[in-house]
Amino acid sequence: MTEIDYEAEYNNRRRVPEHTEIMARWAAHSARVRATLAHELDLSYGSGPRNRFDLFAAPEGTADGPLVAYIHGGYWQRGDRVDYSFVAEALVGRGAVVALPSYTLCPEVTIAQIVDEMRQFLVALWRRTAKRPVVVGHSAGGHLAAAMMATDWSRHDTPADLVRAGYAISGVFDLTPLIPTSLNEALRLTPEAAREASPILWPPPPRDRTFVAAVGGAESQEFLRQSLDITAAWSAAGVKAECVVVPNANHFTVVDELTRPESAMVQRILQLAQS
Repeated sequence: MTEIDYEAEYNNRRRVPEHTEIMARWAAHSARVRATLAHELDLSYGSGPRNRFDLFAAPEGTADGPLVAYIHGGYWQRGDRVDYSFVAEALVGRGAVVALPSYTLCPEVTIAQIVDEMRQFLVALWRRTAKRPVVVGHSAGGHLAAAMMATDWSRHDTPADLVRAGYAISGVFDLTPLIPTSLNEALRLTPEAAREASPILWPPPPRDRTFVAAVGGAESQEFLRQSLDITAAWSAAGVKAECVVVPNANHFTVVDELTRPESAMVQRILQLAQS
């Protein structure tokens, strides 16, 4: 059996050299969105300087629209919500309210602590909106979306069914393969910490939940496997889980599906939010 080169499989910046241009385009788009959409910025969900979130909505739909929470990626060590505001435009245009959080980054904190911060964020979002969100995330955000799906919300002063649906884009759900990669210089994962932070190894969500794992068709075999594995495991446990492969998309361009109001991704997320 051929040994897997985990560095090549998981180092997406190396796999997609044009990622710099893609992310610059996203940042410019985000600046335009922040200048045009109705929003409430820099809302607090915790005591840390990055424990903040933004809310975007159509001016007339702030109270009534279905709620989407979008968690950005960056391998838990890079990124900020400000550069991902662009994902709100198409969803808000279809009547949704979109919340985007930031979170403290590794190595300042552990991945387990980031998971806890995202729980704090969803508790604060519930208290502010009294809405159950569909939780969407990309890459590390996809991992966090799955973690929010598998959280026991009865322990968090919210409805036990706070997160009924999740949509993970290019997520990593078993963190063990990251240990031998350069990514782990900041993550500092041990085998035990990797297992404890891997949602695929947790008790699955309740049977009435819905989960979509989307992945680009041009992504590495490991990213395809990760999405297939979690949907298979959770489906076997009774969750309504499905894997969607986006043709020709790489780890970065797959996110561009969120900018097209007519895309299957936007349509499915809205359907989940409305239900």
